[in-house]
Amino acid sequence: MLRWLLIAAAVVILDQATKYAAVAMLADRPPLEVTPFFNLLLVYNRGAAFSFLAGAGGWQRELFTGIAIVASVWIVYLLRRYPQQSLFCLALSLVLGGAIGNVIDRLSIGAVVDFLDFHAFGWHWPAFNVADSAITCGAALLIWDGLRGSPQHEKNT
Repeated sequence: MLRWLLIAAAVVILDQATKYAAVAMLADRPPLEVTPFFNLLLVYNRGAAFSFLAGAGGWQRELFTGIAIVASVWIVYLLRRYPQQSLFCLALSLVLGGAIGNVIDRLSIGAVVDFLDFHAFGWHWPAFNVADSAITCGAALLIWDGLRGSPQHEKNT
């Protein structure tokens, strides 16, 4: 189980380091164009994915923090229960690291720092961060792991 927790810790460290750099580099500045389809910009997201509930009265901070903490406890339980399922545990580790990275932001500054902005033809994907990327990749791996129906799953469930 230690390797899975180390992967989650690495995601948290990378996430927090990049957010620190983004705040230091982008505060009070216009978006920085990196390529014709990618900018760096500083956004404080008080909501969830795609700024869901960002405009709510502030109660959403506790809700999203609570959900992330409960999910993290459940993920640690699953990591302990199924340590031999490598793809499943890798996916959970990515989700765990991303959830913890965003919880740190919510608890320390009351919002999640987003800074990656992809766009094309005047349309911008909502800004995101390393933690969001880890959660998304972990979720995709969980779907893939569930769909592949390996004998290892059948043996261990």
